Amino acid sequence: MHTVVVGTSGTTASDVLAVARGGARVELSEEAVAALAAAREIVDALAAKPDPVYGVSTGFGALATRHISPELRAQLQRNIVRSHAAGMGPAVEREVVRALMFLRLKTVCSGHTGVRPEVAQTMADLLNAGITPVVHEYGSLGCSGDLAPLSHCALALMGEGDAEGPDGVVRPAAELLAAHGIQPVELREKEGLALLNGTDGMLGMLVMALADLDTLYRSADVTAALSLEALLGTDKVLAPELHAIRPHPGQAASAANMLAVLKGSGLTGHHQDDAPRVQDAYSVRCAPQVAGAGRDTMSHARLVADRELASAVDNPVVLPDGRVESNGNFHGAPVAYVLDFLAIAAADLASIAERRTDRLLDKNRSHGLPPFLADDAGVDSGLMIAQYTQAALVSELKRLAVPASADSIPSSAMQEDHVSMGWSAARKLRTAVDNLTRVIAIELYAATRAVELREGLTPAPASRAVIDAAREAGVQGAGPDRFLAPDLAAADAFVRDGRLLAAVEKVTGPLR
Repeated sequence: MHTVVVGTSGTTASDVLAVARGGARVELSEEAVAALAAAREIVDALAAKPDPVYGVSTGFGALATRHISPELRAQLQRNIVRSHAAGMGPAVEREVVRALMFLRLKTVCSGHTGVRPEVAQTMADLLNAGITPVVHEYGSLGCSGDLAPLSHCALALMGEGDAEGPDGVVRPAAELLAAHGIQPVELREKEGLALLNGTDGMLGMLVMALADLDTLYRSADVTAALSLEALLGTDKVLAPELHAIRPHPGQAASAANMLAVLKGSGLTGHHQDDAPRVQDAYSVRCAPQVAGAGRDTMSHARLVADRELASAVDNPVVLPDGRVESNGNFHGAPVAYVLDFLAIAAADLASIAERRTDRLLDKNRSHGLPPFLADDAGVDSGLMIAQYTQAALVSELKRLAVPASADSIPSSAMQEDHVSMGWSAARKLRTAVDNLTRVIAIELYAATRAVELREGLTPAPASRAVIDAAREAGVQGAGPDRFLAPDLAAADAFVRDGRLLAAVEKVTGPLR
């Protein structure tokens, strides 16, 4: 099994995916263990002094003015975890929790948190044992980090609360730790706070969303090309010299992908045949501009994610010169903004895909295709209601595009009076990505049927490869009405698991 080694200088998106989705093992580097020990010495020295230090010998948040005596400090650290583990609602996905735990471990190993090496090792042990704390949907405001979600993870380290075992069954965390020979941790000064104070949940979901969207944007280029073919559109608008004079890199990549898919098509260029038209509709002609803008938004989001992956997010932090200083680095604004940006881009990509689907089904705009791509229109309804489903998904995506990060609600007796809502932005983005997949799948379903209905015209080799692979995957072609939901589910799976891209790239080579 792949092993990810955690050092002091952050981590990478590929490592997050390997741990969260691939079940990779986690090890601490010698450098990280040394940094953990050195920072802990600083915290222990401060704890021994009579002067109060925030997070070490004081309360937290609005209660930071109280100096806590040494005999109560272990209780203080336990209490902050127990009281902050206040989430409600359904449990979030296993991959989200694993990303959350791994990213908190990444910051702990930076040597800026003051956590003991044995606590970090226990965090790695839980990941390696496949023990996943139960984290709930609601509880994080995205400031002071993802407090409630991280608290539920810290609770499991203490042998408290519930967790899911490697078999998927939820049990008391104490039972799971004992079954895997893991000793619960006894938290000391600063450690409870250090385990809670990070943007790890929203960052993990950003990394996974970017990976999914990378697949979906390339898939959308393929379905847009198929729709262009089915509508007898022109590929001249995809010429690289046209996109070079408006040098947005995402736009150029999208146009190049569509051109690669359409190479050798016998359907393009017929826009002047029976019903001459000067230009294709915007949803066809401007596909690279819309998908390209989303790609460039992803590039910015990836830059933010990479910076955050290299960060040590905690408050207070241990600095190399021995100071322990308070800061505001736990504020989720940088991550929250790009999560919202991506939701907007996803909604627009879905919207333009739905417009192409609708055009394929409308006999007045499809340039000779049967109404609703039906076998016997009137007797058969064809894909009429598939487009309804797609429209419902697009409408939901538009609601999900309303930014969470534009909102703030004060908490902690007005000490935490401006929050990012980044966790909420991440949660709705996951839904948006899920729905975008379905929208692209419906366009794929309609476009492949429409291409096949163009009798006497030969599709591009890449298009033919997609159609053949889709049919092998259970995505059925034209014919009389049938129970449609299974076909759409097969199309969704075909897009979601990457078989669409695999079929295309066997002909085109890797798409951009």
